[in-house]
Amino acid sequence: MELAMSLIPIREIGDPVLRRPTKPVERHELASNACQRFIDDLVETMRHAGGAGIAANQVGDGRRICAIEIADNPRYPYKPAHPLTILVNPVMAWASEEVYWNNEGCLSVPDLRGDLHRSIEVHVRAWDRNGVSVEHRFRGLTAGTAQHELDHLDGGLFVDRVEDTRTLATWRQFDLHQKDRFIEHIRRVVEETT
Repeated sequence: MELAMSLIPIREIGDPVLRRPTKPVERHELASNACQRFIDDLVETMRHAGGAGIAANQVGDGRRICAIEIADNPRYPYKPAHPLTILVNPVMAWASEEVYWNNEGCLSVPDLRGDLHRSIEVHVRAWDRNGVSVEHRFRGLTAGTAQHELDHLDGGLFVDRVEDTRTLATWRQFDLHQKDRFIEHIRRVVEETT
């Protein structure tokens, strides 16, 4: 009998769990029903909240697990689609010295966005949810999403990387004053990396 998935409360900025680096997962733990159920719940929580990704510590869990998925997301209509990708114990390296400025938001920093630089391409080694070694090369906005989630796993938040705090805005104010300029800028990044 298949059990229904559960939503997990998302922790918000100020909660100490978001500042603690996560711990690697052992293969036997990953294979457990409890861990597999957690991954299902993590994905369901991300989808329900409208996130493009989510890390385990965003829901109070200290394991080094995150999920990325971009599919018709109204919060990020400019992001190209990316299939559901589960990363367990990911390790990232920049695959390019080229950077772009991105305007990011976060499920753990509700109603706030800001500008920061991200590498245009990253290489990630990890396990998938079945413990199989995988390698991913993320480009463009998806590379930014991967960097954002791995920052979480290391105890960081996007606000730590915002170079000019004058770019911080609520989502409403971003939509009113910055969105059109940002979409025009980011369109070039999307075209060059897809």
